[in-house]
Amino acid sequence: MRKIFIDQLTKAAKRNKKIVLIVGDLGYGVVEPFKEKFPKRFFNAGVAEQNMAGLASGLALEGFHVFIYSIANFPTFRCAEQIRNDIDYHNLSVTIVSVGSGLGYAHLGYSHHAIQDYALLRSFPRTNISAPANNQELKGCIKYILKNPGPSYLRLDKSSEINSNRDIPDIKPGKWIFYKRKNQKNIILSTGSVFKTCEEVQKKINYDYATIPMWSMKSKKNQLRMIKKYKKILTFENHLQDGGFGSWLSESTLQKNFQIKTKINSRYIDQKVIGQVGSEKYLNKKYGPK
Repeated sequence: MRKIFIDQLTKAAKRNKKIVLIVGDLGYGVVEPFKEKFPKRFFNAGVAEQNMAGLASGLALEGFHVFIYSIANFPTFRCAEQIRNDIDYHNLSVTIVSVGSGLGYAHLGYSHHAIQDYALLRSFPRTNISAPANNQELKGCIKYILKNPGPSYLRLDKSSEINSNRDIPDIKPGKWIFYKRKNQKNIILSTGSVFKTCEEVQKKINYDYATIPMWSMKSKKNQLRMIKKYKKILTFENHLQDGGFGSWLSESTLQKNFQIKTKINSRYIDQKVIGQVGSEKYLNKKYGPK
């Protein structure tokens, strides 16, 4: 996903001279196409993520659409104050790009586990979360972000290059993208890089299958119309349960004067993974959503 992101951003930067990329001393072997073509719009902030977010905010106030790029938790948790007080509060055109979603960098230890980032970012009222399941969704998310600049979070899988064998979907906050739709009363609903797992489960239980690649605090209230069409919804995500995608969907049913009959169950990363070190494959097999 990283190379596709840089490719799409580089193409967009040719058309839009206000696009800027800031990295946190990483991305070598990936970000070079942008750096080489637009050296005056590329900055390496070093291992100083809070400064990176502050620099991005200043540039955004001058009319630029700034993309900040780093590993897992570093552009999110280390920059939480800057995201909250500068980017989200002032509704700035800054896109936080996190690579290594879930347990993508689990071999480097708990500091690199990106399993609580949804909980943080979805608490900011103006920030859209984009968690594409495959390359086509990634392109759709980037297209929306470029057309609708503002506070946003783009969560990328480290190594996945999954194709869905379909056209680029029309993605909007809270919109369901269907992959299997046979008007069943039950559905699997996911966000982020759990696409293969969901496809395998879907074949076993014969549910419909859809994703929500982009979601936010604002789009939560609009989920009821879709939820009430189903008897059972099974959510999947590579994040902890608390503050995650399944929790977000369940919260959408807690609106005044609404009685829900739909049963929502969730699959997520077990909190027992906290403190564990191992390969992404090993830890997902032991603690990941199934």
